[in-house]
Amino acid sequence: MSSFHGSTRLLFSLIVVLTISGMAMAQRQPAAEFGPVVSAYLGYLNNEQEVVDDRASRREITSAYYRRNSNRIHALRETAVKLARQSGNDYVPELEAVAADEFRTIFERPPRASELRANEVFANKFRFMGSVRSGETFYVFARLDPYEQAQLMQRNAKSTAAVVGGGSGETGGEGTTRARRVVPK
Repeated sequence: MSSFHGSTRLLFSLIVVLTISGMAMAQRQPAAEFGPVVSAYLGYLNNEQEVVDDRASRREITSAYYRRNSNRIHALRETAVKLARQSGNDYVPELEAVAADEFRTIFERPPRASELRANEVFANKFRFMGSVRSGETFYVFARLDPYEQAQLMQRNAKSTAAVVGGGSGETGGEGTTRARRVVPK
């Protein structure tokens, strides 16, 4: 009888180990279809999830905090995979996933969630990538790199100059004024 319990216990342990390894492989499998950059980002998100799981297991965080952060990680993963598949590039911009009540953490003057449009740029810093429903709705923004920010600021300065100069789009001449350069002493 004890040999029956021993073999049952062994079989059960084997099933548990195979199930857990299968789940781990399933989580990592999407990374196999991507290049090293996207794979590294997805690995980073897996590590973040493990940290949140560990903190929850040690009862360091509340269940609400755990849920929100797990859902945020899921939203980031979903967005990164979607971007990589659509573009075919091995690139992931710096992504921020925020719930509507967290907009003030990244914006001085937060936009209204209902007015967000895909690819719209806010404060010359963030591009709205879309929203992901993962337990609650997360709004995903990509931080613009410094070159994109500089281009936007140049473009905005040119369009402001055109408006000030009468909208003709001409540079120089009598209708246009140039901002005075301030040089520190």
